[in-house]
Amino acid sequence: MHGLNPPQRAAVLHTDGPLLVLAGAGSGKTRVIVEKIAHLIASGRMPAKRIAAITFTNKSAKEMRERVAKRIRGDAADGLTICTFHALGLKFLQIEHAKLGLRRGFSVFDSDDSNAQIKDLLPAGTKPDVLDDMRNLISRAKNAGLSPQQALAQSRSPREIEAATMYEMYQARLTTFNAVDFDDLIRLPVQLLEADSEVQLAWRERIGYLLVDECQDTNDAQYRLLKAIAGPSGLFTCVGDDDQSIYAWRGANPDNLLELGKDYPSLQIVKLEQNYRCSNRVLRAANALIANNPHEHPKTLWSDQADGERIRVWECRDSAHEAEKVASEIQFLAQKNEAPWMDFCILFRGNHQSRVLEKALQLLRVPYHLSGGTAFLERHEVKDALSWLRLIANPDDDAAFLRAVTSPKREIGATTLAKLAEMAQHAHLPMSRMAESINAIKQLTPRAGNALDGFVQIVRSLREEAQRISPAELVDVLAERSGLLASIRAQCKDEASYQRRKENLAELSGWFDGGKGSGPGELAAQLALLSHADKGEAGNQVRLMSLHAAKGLEYRYVFIVGVEDGNLPHDASLDEGRLDEERRLMYVGITRAKEALYLSHSRETQRWGERIRLKPSRFIDELPAAELQRDGADPVADAARKHERATAGFAAIKALLEG
Repeated sequence: MHGLNPPQRAAVLHTDGPLLVLAGAGSGKTRVIVEKIAHLIASGRMPAKRIAAITFTNKSAKEMRERVAKRIRGDAADGLTICTFHALGLKFLQIEHAKLGLRRGFSVFDSDDSNAQIKDLLPAGTKPDVLDDMRNLISRAKNAGLSPQQALAQSRSPREIEAATMYEMYQARLTTFNAVDFDDLIRLPVQLLEADSEVQLAWRERIGYLLVDECQDTNDAQYRLLKAIAGPSGLFTCVGDDDQSIYAWRGANPDNLLELGKDYPSLQIVKLEQNYRCSNRVLRAANALIANNPHEHPKTLWSDQADGERIRVWECRDSAHEAEKVASEIQFLAQKNEAPWMDFCILFRGNHQSRVLEKALQLLRVPYHLSGGTAFLERHEVKDALSWLRLIANPDDDAAFLRAVTSPKREIGATTLAKLAEMAQHAHLPMSRMAESINAIKQLTPRAGNALDGFVQIVRSLREEAQRISPAELVDVLAERSGLLASIRAQCKDEASYQRRKENLAELSGWFDGGKGSGPGELAAQLALLSHADKGEAGNQVRLMSLHAAKGLEYRYVFIVGVEDGNLPHDASLDEGRLDEERRLMYVGITRAKEALYLSHSRETQRWGERIRLKPSRFIDELPAAELQRDGADPVADAARKHERATAGFAAIKALLEG
């Protein structure tokens, strides 16, 4: 524990009861979790195989595993579980599937699959916003840990009753397909743990100590899962920061931190307030801002770092002028300080704000990476390959069958599929099982029957291969045997686009772990987690991302744009009374900055053909005036900066001419 500060050390050493670590931004919480895992193992308090550390993203879990591997040498960490909530839920369902009416090799539906099923259950012609609303209501019920019957019992409005009814029909269809959706990975384990005392005791024996990162982001079902596994003894460490709870819109409940104290009266609380990331000026601004929110356990961040530069506040004409200023400043700072592009980050409230920023950066030839673009696993050929893999792993997965049988296209049209679906429904069989029936094929036209039989033979051969080779090798084999590569070749007009799409399939094989002969069951498990894996990192590029996406990251220079009332805080949040969460979002943005922070706002914008005046965000007025440098407020500082930039510009021109 060398190098830990006193609160960090206290958090590591407390192992005899429930502990809540309130970890401020940049306070070294991940190190505390890693050191606590090491201490539990080294002290003999708990063997590695009975320790589970839960994170919220695959990326966080991977980073934590890497840090634990460096900290704990040899085989001492064998059996240690470090994964996301959903990965733990998947493991639970793989072990307890029979008790929940699931068969081995069950599928996990992604959002596209779920939407397709709900759309099919809704009346023809239903508008997309109604579909989205229905899907969100069902997801909300599942995140609250409600069964379809419980959701119906709690419904109060006609809209909620309709959603609960749809939930029951949708869940029945999932059962038919031997499938669950992503929300079920938490809901179903909670349902079984709370109903079956034997299962509950078995899992408390399996997991003797639980560590939960980002506890403020848990929803109701995740919190109930935590309690069900921890039991009355409460051998857990929850690490969280109520000031960084920014996901209420997707079900996160920051009040779960307060519930811990009620459910576990012996709960100990340790505050981590020393920040190892930001300048003290940035921290003073962040502390002043977040002090406007109510707190059960207030924190005050501090640092041994220097004060640093004052926070720049720019007033711009409009968003285009704002983007030009930001891009120009980034280019200037990169040249002046010889800073790599990856040291810079531009943050915004909504993804639509990125377009004008991208244009400004492109004009100055500044390389950038936009987070939230088309994810790798959403690319067409990758989703096609995944549908084949899912079907190989689970013959009952009708959604995978429907995509695979038409990817690539063969002599099987909508009429053939409709007839096959009708036969399958009549026989109470999944469509892929029906397709294997000789009697079914005979009822189709000869051309369609032959095409379907050919498809079935390919799937059957790949299913046999899956028993002998690794999932990674299976991706390569199916790309050829399914006809996907040949189809891509036919679609591409040039060699470059063909190679790019071919490389996507090759890259997919590298996303799988596991040895040879892992079989369809293991393949199904890996597919479920792959569908929600984190996107790869960017290279040496300026980062552009939403404030929500920036949580947990840090950059030398941070620019927060669009800091206007109506945008940050957002109008919708103000209407719904969620100003506190918007303030936390601003707090998250401010505490990403290690060295320099820029806040910018526009005087006006154009909407529906009219110029509309904008007001600076109320959050700017909540920051200490002494920590800010507003445009025009300090003529001497402005003149010095203008001279510095002009000198640098002339130097660059001179160097170019001399060159």
